[in-house]
Amino acid sequence: MTAQLSHLGDPNLHFWLTRSVARAVHVNLSDALAAGRLTPAHYADMVTKCRRCPYVSTCEAWLAENAAGAPAVPAHCANADLLNTLIEDMGPTSLH
Repeated sequence: MTAQLSHLGDPNLHFWLTRSVARAVHVNLSDALAAGRLTPAHYADMVTKCRRCPYVSTCEAWLAENAAGAPAVPAHCANADLLNTLIEDMGPTSLH
């Protein structure tokens, strides 16, 4: 039996990338936690997924173009499904 080790990126960088992508689509992760739409474990999983993602430079380029606002998270994002669901679940009045 062989174990496979996957590369994990810098936790600090990926924490901020996760928050920045959420912010770009007007999702406040702190509000999502407070509203019970996101658990601390799911939040930690989001950062870990981001740390495994091979598209860091693509993400950084997307953020450079979309930091002021985007309608949805791009498909290349490891957290696209969850973040796009949060956009829908929280509605425009809850987004910051």
